[in-house]
Amino acid sequence: MKLNINKIDSANIVVTSTISKDNIDKAFDKISLQASKSMDISGFRKGKVPVSVVKKMHSKKLLEDAKNDCLRDVFDKCLKELKVSNNNLAGEPSVSKFDEKDDGIIDIELKIYLKPNVSLGNYKELLPKVNSKKVSAKDINDRLDAMALQNAPLETIKTKREVKNKDYVLIDFEGFLNNVSFDGGKANNHSLEIGSGSFITGFEDQVIGMKKGEQKDIKVTFPANYNSKELASKDVIFKVKLNDIQKKSKVVLDDDFAKTILTQDKDASLDTLKDKIKEDIKLQKLNEYYSKELKPLYLDTLVKKLDFAVPQSIVEQEINIILNKKASSYSKDELDKFKQNPSEIEKLKKELNPEAINSVKATFIVDALAKSEDINVSDEEVSQVIFYEAMQTGQDPKEALKNYKEKGYLSAIKMSMIEEKVMKKLLDEKQGKK
Repeated sequence: MKLNINKIDSANIVVTSTISKDNIDKAFDKISLQASKSMDISGFRKGKVPVSVVKKMHSKKLLEDAKNDCLRDVFDKCLKELKVSNNNLAGEPSVSKFDEKDDGIIDIELKIYLKPNVSLGNYKELLPKVNSKKVSAKDINDRLDAMALQNAPLETIKTKREVKNKDYVLIDFEGFLNNVSFDGGKANNHSLEIGSGSFITGFEDQVIGMKKGEQKDIKVTFPANYNSKELASKDVIFKVKLNDIQKKSKVVLDDDFAKTILTQDKDASLDTLKDKIKEDIKLQKLNEYYSKELKPLYLDTLVKKLDFAVPQSIVEQEINIILNKKASSYSKDELDKFKQNPSEIEKLKKELNPEAINSVKATFIVDALAKSEDINVSDEEVSQVIFYEAMQTGQDPKEALKNYKEKGYLSAIKMSMIEEKVMKKLLDEKQGKK
């Protein structure tokens, strides 16, 4: 079997070859013999089925298996000739040609994609300057005020008046769909901040103006993406009773307040709390500075500086990702235009090719940086992040992890975490922070 290997560049290889009818026949005989030893066919003892019977009963399936076996053989011989292992591959090879001739031979073309060998050079010398971040007294006081408001107890408003925006209310409510109460739509003495957006759109606006003791029917429409299919896009009525109107009581910012926040520190004081707030804000500002300014600047520098080929298959995947993001912002007329003119899509793909190449290069650069800096993220760490975010947003952590797995997002999340870790380490070192 002759292989014609064309190295487009260090990451992309095109292989052409011809599978002879003799090779296909040999593979067919081999697979038929193996099948005869394991098939369970009525009238024959298992393992004693004649090969001729197997061929007659399953010839079409066995022939397809034989062709695929020959194709794998071409691929294996190609890797051997190239002296490349499976670990060097960037995804599965693609079969760009599989032309079966009348005389039984098959002309094939395989595209093989290799992981690039990224030579980073003196990458630390290319790191941008890292400026320190200052925290003002106003930053600290604003955070303190927010904490005080969040932890302040609620008290009844003594003045008789209607509900206003930003009030806290205690309500009883029960939801009805077509005059039938639905699951999860009922609560008593539920505390709700008006204007928080925690209820269905339109609900809180209709509570405004109610008086203590008043009952009211509130009509709303569940969003189309609501997690209950029975309620999604449905018009419902909530029967609501207003039990109380409340406000946050004033909190004294003193050492006792600090102790309610820093529960692990028995000697906590207001000054201690301010110091911790200062460090938290500084860290937050630094992380935003790293993420929004320095990381894009550094990666852009490396992408331009480092020259290496990237697998075209991954570039095409990236182009499709960019296209899908763009499509979500297109109008129906724009989408119809593309559907009716496939050439316009191809034109757009060509325009996106440079952007996609740079994005793929950045991904491989981050991977190389992580290896050089010995940065790793375990599957357990990924799960912990998903669990924490799910709990913060009121989702079921196990269900969230399952959804991410099914959608194939875990590897992207892990890569993002690795990127964050390696950038933080490099930029901290640049800043002189240990």
